[in-house]
Amino acid sequence: MQQREYRSGIGWDIHPLVPGRPLILGGVRIPFELGLGGHSDADALAHAITDALLGAAGLGDIGEHFPDTDPRWKDADSVQLLRQAAGMAAARGFAVAHVDATVILERPKLGPYREAMRGRLAEALELPLERLSLKFKTAEGMGPVGKGSAVEALAVVTLVRNG
Repeated sequence: MQQREYRSGIGWDIHPLVPGRPLILGGVRIPFELGLGGHSDADALAHAITDALLGAAGLGDIGEHFPDTDPRWKDADSVQLLRQAAGMAAARGFAVAHVDATVILERPKLGPYREAMRGRLAEALELPLERLSLKFKTAEGMGPVGKGSAVEALAVVTLVRNG
């Protein structure tokens, strides 16, 4: 009888909101006067999921594989980095079983973009849509996120490997 191995990883990311950059979350460009500052496209949601996935697979973190000191990743599409991380996990025999993620920001409201984000992320992970949960919260005016100067994201990824 074949044993299944399950592993979970936690990811977290935060990026400042800055002028002159697009706001991209979950691979979706969101109209807003500020965007996310960072080396790649700074998609905090994709980064948190990537870190959770890499952690669950025992592959370290996003900075080890896609360092911000490497010009190859300048303005990179973070959903493509997520796709590459999923490929690394697959090479170790893992498949993504479930993703649960939360984005924390004061504004803009992300509800109208939820399904587009879920679709883009699920496609990158080759995951049925019903196995990717995405939630949005505010920081109730507290800290850099609450003051509107940053976006934060948290994720839990569960992997499965048939043994």
